[in-house]
This record gives sequence, C-alpha cells and structure tokens, in this order.
Amino acid sequence: LDEILSLADRIAVIYEGKIMGVVKRNEVSVGELGMMMGGVHKDKIK
Repeated sequence: LDEILSLADRIAVIYEGKIMGVVKRNEVSVGELGMMMGGVHKDKIK
C-alpha cells in the first residue's frame, strides 16, 4: 500500500469484482482506502 500511495496519482479500489471507487491520491486517506478495500463504496464514506 505504501508503494501505491507513493507512485500513483489516482487509485481504483475493487472489492469482489466491483469498483468501490476511483480516487485522487491527495484526496483520500489510508483509512478511507481501507474501508473501500473492505467493501464500502466511496460515496458512503465520510
């Protein structure tokens, strides 16, 4: 995860074959990425 965060400008999170969100690196926290990796859609976070 650290390498992705240091290299990417956008991150797409897929959980069980469904896209949970595509986010800009500077607009997301590690916690929010973790929630998306656990199956929470980005629109339901915050």
